[in-house]
Amino acid sequence: MKQFFALCASLLLGVSAQAQEFKPFKVNVSIGAAIPSGGGGVLFAVEPKYGINDQIDIGLRIEGAGMARNVVANGNTTTGDVKFAGSYILTGNYMLSDAGFRPFVGIGAGLFGVGSTGVTVVGSGSTSQSTNGTISAGNVFGGMARVGFKTGHFVLGLEYNLIPSTTSVVYDNNGTNKIGTSVESKNSYAGIKIGFDIGGGRR
Repeated sequence: MKQFFALCASLLLGVSAQAQEFKPFKVNVSIGAAIPSGGGGVLFAVEPKYGINDQIDIGLRIEGAGMARNVVANGNTTTGDVKFAGSYILTGNYMLSDAGFRPFVGIGAGLFGVGSTGVTVVGSGSTSQSTNGTISAGNVFGGMARVGFKTGHFVLGLEYNLIPSTTSVVYDNNGTNKIGTSVESKNSYAGIKIGFDIGGGRR
């Protein structure tokens, strides 16, 4: 019986030591490059995270990206103006190691804001003309996959944001005349990010 109580006490002390060592709350702050189809830009992200244990985090990524993206109008592909777009997605990360160098993988899903963008639409037919117009902004649901590594509080990651393409009606710059009825916006983009975690880790 004494051996049983000694074993229980040993287990409780081990769990207590681990709980004192592990700090679950952290906030990641990152900057990087946004790489959409046929364009480019920059991004900034803040991601509060809670560690279920030392290897699994759940979080909320709040990201803003200023970038130009490809649009297809009347069968012609062109690049729109640089505009700002934001996203709010729930994330889950899994650390593949508990050593100092910690590779990780992760996924996420949530709401992506598609920023408005100015485009030049070329009309069809023998008398086609180029007209400047604007694609309106909107919100769509999408997903994200990521890989990277963490060492200390430094984080380097590569993400791909899978966002459905959207079809918009384009108006001229006066906002009165429709100049295209089938203008497709390519919204997915990759992100290369460097950042650091504030908090978390071990005591």
